[in-house]
Amino acid sequence: MGFSHIAKPLTLRHKTLKNRVVFGAHTTNMAVDGLPGDQHLAYYRERAIGGAAMIVVEPVPVHAAAVLTRGNFRHSSDDVIPAFQRLTDACHAHGTVMIQQLYHVGAHGDQDNSFHASWSPSGGPSYHDSDGSHEMSADEIEETIQGFVDAAIRCQKAGFDGVEVWAAYHCLLDQFWTPFSNQRDDQWGGSLENRTRLSREILRRIREACGENFIIGLSVNDEPGVEASLGREDMADIVALHDAEHLMDYVTVGSGSYLDFYGIIPTFQYGEKLGVDLATRLKSVVQHAVVTAESHIRTPENANTVLGAGEADLVSIVRGQIADPHLVTKALEDRPDDIRGCLSCNQQCWGRRGRDYWISCLINPSVGFEHEWGGDRFERTDTPKSVLVVGAGPAGLEAARVAAERGHNVILAEAGPQIGGQFRLAGLQPRRAQIIDLLDWYERQLAKLGVDLRLNTYLDADDIAAIGANTVLMATGSLPDEEGFQKALPHLVSLPGLDGNVWSAADVMGRAARLGKGVVVLDEGGHWKGCGTAWALAEAGHDVTIVTPDGLVGKELLRSAADFPLRRTLAQLGVTFLTESAITQWSPEGATVLSFLTGTSQLIEADSLVLATVNRADTELWRDLAGKGIRAPLLGDAHAPRNAALAFHDGRKLGLGV
Repeated sequence: MGFSHIAKPLTLRHKTLKNRVVFGAHTTNMAVDGLPGDQHLAYYRERAIGGAAMIVVEPVPVHAAAVLTRGNFRHSSDDVIPAFQRLTDACHAHGTVMIQQLYHVGAHGDQDNSFHASWSPSGGPSYHDSDGSHEMSADEIEETIQGFVDAAIRCQKAGFDGVEVWAAYHCLLDQFWTPFSNQRDDQWGGSLENRTRLSREILRRIREACGENFIIGLSVNDEPGVEASLGREDMADIVALHDAEHLMDYVTVGSGSYLDFYGIIPTFQYGEKLGVDLATRLKSVVQHAVVTAESHIRTPENANTVLGAGEADLVSIVRGQIADPHLVTKALEDRPDDIRGCLSCNQQCWGRRGRDYWISCLINPSVGFEHEWGGDRFERTDTPKSVLVVGAGPAGLEAARVAAERGHNVILAEAGPQIGGQFRLAGLQPRRAQIIDLLDWYERQLAKLGVDLRLNTYLDADDIAAIGANTVLMATGSLPDEEGFQKALPHLVSLPGLDGNVWSAADVMGRAARLGKGVVVLDEGGHWKGCGTAWALAEAGHDVTIVTPDGLVGKELLRSAADFPLRRTLAQLGVTFLTESAITQWSPEGATVLSFLTGTSQLIEADSLVLATVNRADTELWRDLAGKGIRAPLLGDAHAPRNAALAFHDGRKLGLGV
């Protein structure tokens, strides 16, 4: 068997995990009035159906001071018990061990959300916002301990098999462990024994309250790049101390923290298997607990390698099982080519969470819609139709795949020589080859489903009418704006001087552009179209200047935790940033750039100008069809130029609606 290490069962106290893959804790932000509902239940049930051996449900705050997000569950309330009982029953039905994470973020709570002062060991500042925190008294420490215990009791009553106590990312327990944030001189600070007293007492009392048939886990993190954080040897000493007292059954190792936020949910800019180094170190010191490696272990191949090397006992794959909830089953059935691989983009999981929405997935639009769409599975139709999908970008690919999954006879016509449209061009940017892997996945799936894929096939309205399909879906995409219109300068219908060496980002990544040494990239989107193209140009040896109306380069990447690593890379490549600016003139000498801050202009000498502005929907064929009385719904960029996630969503929705 190709994934024999994943397939091995593991006994964890009173439960046996059917395999070694965990769906680890992460905030879905799906709670309604602090309770899990149908959306939340269906999301986790789909991963249970898909084979996850253990699910760690997102954290419940243990106290009013611990509230972090709008989507947090109710703290200190028995109202959560019957709601969570529905969820645990649904997942237990598929043989999944169910754990709930308990957390307290200490100084980093969202006080605008909780309307409660954040509590911390020594009253330090928040790394979540600009606020300070309250130094906890002895009574407040005792109140917090009891909050953890009461929360664990509720979990047990709700049918959870155990709890995972969160001590990662410089949360409250980690704040007590870490000398810079714990400057106390009482029994809760100073020595290692004192600094770990709070976490050890919480774990000990949970065991006393919940008994022997209850799993207790501990979550920690690795952060080697931050000087003030605990090093791997420090963390090994802390975990060994807890393990010597038999306080937990497992320990989970992630990466990053509030001190290095970008490492918590690392994008494709980071290497893979980030939690493994510390996990390996902890395995060498624990005698009783098993060790779970987490963080950017994206694929079953990664997981199997980690387990086979003895670097961890369990592996948590989170974003991989968001992207494909049936990842485990497909791996254990030796069907890895059928797994829809995560792009590590963070755009709809962490990116939507960063906007305080419930999470979704760029490439799996069923995420968050499982309760409406029947999960990530498809019901066959009783009335097969002939379906013509025009355009094989993200929307067209997903519409064709889903319609074929449902049993329809599908033709997918693409004018170009390859599938993917402009999404394929994004996959040619540095470190984004996972996009190409996804397009390869689509080609395999379409072939298995019998979709008639016709490349290099440009159809006009007469051609479409002659095919005579029952249903026509128009996914003709969008085109770069040829006028150079800037939202920041709406009085200029077009940019003066466009007739000389001006290209779109698509021209650059499609290798149609003929560029000089010096290149100005006008980026109005603040997303990968402009930023990733600038990265590719800089790597190719061009002298690149980014001009953006935003206050920082990569503004739209901020919420997906991709912006700083990108700017760091661009800066190291010598890219110049001109923020809060626009271009008022292009000429053979270069770009005239207007600063919104000073009102002054400067000439940036350059040979070529690259435009990364908003595209225009390509609806010409759709209008021709309408003139012939053929109704053909628009989807993806043809409906409105947007990000790829919404194109995939359109494709899924229309594919289901055929």
